[in-house]
Amino acid sequence: MAKRKRLSPLGPEGGLGGTGETGGETAAAPETKSMFSAPPRRAAPIADVAAGAAASAALEELSERWESARREGKLVLELPLGQIEMNHLVRDRLAEDPEEAEALRESLRARGQQTPIEVVSLPGRAAYGLLSGWRRCRALAALHAETGEPRFGTVQALLRRPEDGHAAYVAMIEENEIRANLSHYERARIVVKAAERGVFASEKEALAVLFAAVPRARRSKIGSFIGIVKSLDRALRFPEALSERAGLDLAQQLRERPRLAQEIAQALKAAPPADAGAERALLTRCMSAAPAPEKEAQTPVSEPKSPAEILARWPGLTLRRRGARLELDGPAADADLGADLAAWLAARMGG
Repeated sequence: MAKRKRLSPLGPEGGLGGTGETGGETAAAPETKSMFSAPPRRAAPIADVAAGAAASAALEELSERWESARREGKLVLELPLGQIEMNHLVRDRLAEDPEEAEALRESLRARGQQTPIEVVSLPGRAAYGLLSGWRRCRALAALHAETGEPRFGTVQALLRRPEDGHAAYVAMIEENEIRANLSHYERARIVVKAAERGVFASEKEALAVLFAAVPRARRSKIGSFIGIVKSLDRALRFPEALSERAGLDLAQQLRERPRLAQEIAQALKAAPPADAGAERALLTRCMSAAPAPEKEAQTPVSEPKSPAEILARWPGLTLRRRGARLELDGPAADADLGADLAAWLAARMGG
């Protein structure tokens, strides 16, 4: 029978480790196999590099979009209620309706907060100024005090970046115009306060900017209430209860009767009303009362003029004496005569 040859692994020199006939072949030494046999080699890591770069780019893009959404107010933040400054702006709302406040609390208790508030970051502080959402913050604070539940200790908020004070006040007013029925007095008061704080150059500018979106007729009525705010803001206890008609009547009478504001303030101080109805009745009485007569300014009685005595006459000039006075009049009483007379008097009087 023919002998078969068997191939052996490559040796150190690149040749076959040995060939031989069946039964006469030589085998490579075990240490030689261990020294020259390499572990299996992976492919070049270009795929791993590409995958890592893609993941890093995707993460960076996601981070940029996240931060951009946060800056632009598109990201809802969860903030501790203690970090919200409720009086960052002068609020346009003066009081809460008890029934509406209770309904809001029950809604928050049952369904949680459905609409975020709006805040602005306060520079250099871990706090946020409230732009809109005053009632929601109040309701959450009341529920947290009542229940102690952590879910009522935070508020969902959108971070706004108003360019100036104008935008901040407009944001607050627009939110309340949409969600709540403010009285004309409350609208007029925020106009006055914004002008007082220097946010606007004048009340006229504040009215035009803050209520640019409302009809002109309503804006005119708000302007009429500005006089009430400036005259009686510290005296009235329930000003938000003033109806449109009653407020317009009061504003007109305040313009026509300068002393009416003082009379109303004195009446309110003498008998403080317990509720809005009592205050409204007091205002009606004051407006219906006959205006107090104004004291006529007494003009000083002038002394009767003594008759003039003509002392001399010249062409174009007359000299008169009236009591202790000497009078020169006529066309000739010009500047030259006055200068000559002054020189003569100086010489006569010795100086």
